[in-house]
Amino acid sequence: MPKQRPYTLTIAGFDPSGGAGLTADIKTFETLKVQGLNVCTAITYQHESEFEGLDWLNVEQLECQLTILLRKYKVPFAKIGLVPSMEILQQIIKLMQKLSPDTKLIWDPILKASAGFTFHEQVQAEQLKKLCKQLYLITPNWLEMQQLMPDTPAPEAAAQISQHCHVLLKGGHNQEKPGYDYLYYKGEAKPFRPKQQVQIGKHGSGCVLSAAITALLAKDYPLHKACRKAKDYTTRFLNSNSTLLGYHHF
Repeated sequence: MPKQRPYTLTIAGFDPSGGAGLTADIKTFETLKVQGLNVCTAITYQHESEFEGLDWLNVEQLECQLTILLRKYKVPFAKIGLVPSMEILQQIIKLMQKLSPDTKLIWDPILKASAGFTFHEQVQAEQLKKLCKQLYLITPNWLEMQQLMPDTPAPEAAAQISQHCHVLLKGGHNQEKPGYDYLYYKGEAKPFRPKQQVQIGKHGSGCVLSAAITALLAKDYPLHKACRKAKDYTTRFLNSNSTLLGYHHF
């Protein structure tokens, strides 16, 4: 009998192209051999190169989804993706604390669709720090970190936030060292250099990375090793073909 796989949870939007959001997360979970659960925050109308809009699910609908899942399954790690506001993010965190208090939360701060649609208004720094005290890890890219704290350079902002939770600052938009990621905690940074050159970007690559980290943490990898292996997985995903929709079975 095969070994029971650990459960993981993604709380994110539905992308009908399958490239980002819930479907990308579930593909990643399955490839990395964890059992993926999912809660839908929004129905989006998009494909890999065009975004036309979305409809948000309300908090009551999110609670119904979470309640029935967490009543049955023990989830050590969960990731949160697309949400409409910091207020809703806080409500989701509170629901998780009530329904599954031992679950560690990873937040992938999706602030803008790759086609240009912006989801969040500007975030207050103190509000952000308060939220991060309740999280295990956040995974912003360079531009998202600057959007979250616009008056502070991205590395300094990541170092500040890392006083409250781990921060993986993704380096795809880092002009000085493209592709270098940095894992921050308590102001200290551990670099992860790219092992391969990325040939072409992919729709949903940030979702894939955060889902891979979530899966590997659920398999008891320490955080720095989970980040390293997830980066390697995402690089293979990015280089899997010449389109904007990547493959998960390499």
